[in-house]
Amino acid sequence: MSRDVWGWVGLVARAVTGGVWLVAGALKLPDPYESVRAVRAYDLLPEAVVPTVGHLLPVLEVVVGLALLLGLLTRGAAAVSALLFLAFVVGIASAWARGLEIDCGCFGGGGFEEGASAQYPWEIARDLALLLLSLLLVRLRATPWSLDGVLLGRPSGSPDEVPDPDRARGHNHDPQHHP
Repeated sequence: MSRDVWGWVGLVARAVTGGVWLVAGALKLPDPYESVRAVRAYDLLPEAVVPTVGHLLPVLEVVVGLALLLGLLTRGAAAVSALLFLAFVVGIASAWARGLEIDCGCFGGGGFEEGASAQYPWEIARDLALLLLSLLLVRLRATPWSLDGVLLGRPSGSPDEVPDPDRARGHNHDPQHHP
């Protein structure tokens, strides 16, 4: 895939993951106690830290979402995004394995909900897909329409770690080039 295509794929990844984070966090901000209840329902963290995590998580989600949507500090925001999605996959899988019936609290809500485990496979699959998009963004150098490109002088759409397979094999398709 060419560098330009990778850049546009990265832009879509930024928009999707950033949009998900922004919506998820924004829906939780009006009722922080609901977010605390959702964190508590997983029964994974010590009670002493549950309120802090429940209150800070929506703010972190909004910040990560805005950073990704704006393309600002994209690689760092994508790394945080990947870690959060990994934590959510582990949390949902743990709830499922322990037979808990809880609303994941991903977009507000949370706590006990009869029949909620039927949604766990979908929620895990969704979060794994978003985790992969986040990891792609960690790997890409820049994407179009990003503040990183403006502020850090990175050309839009030119990922630096995504190898060009032809170049890696020593092929040069330039018609002006003669070996």
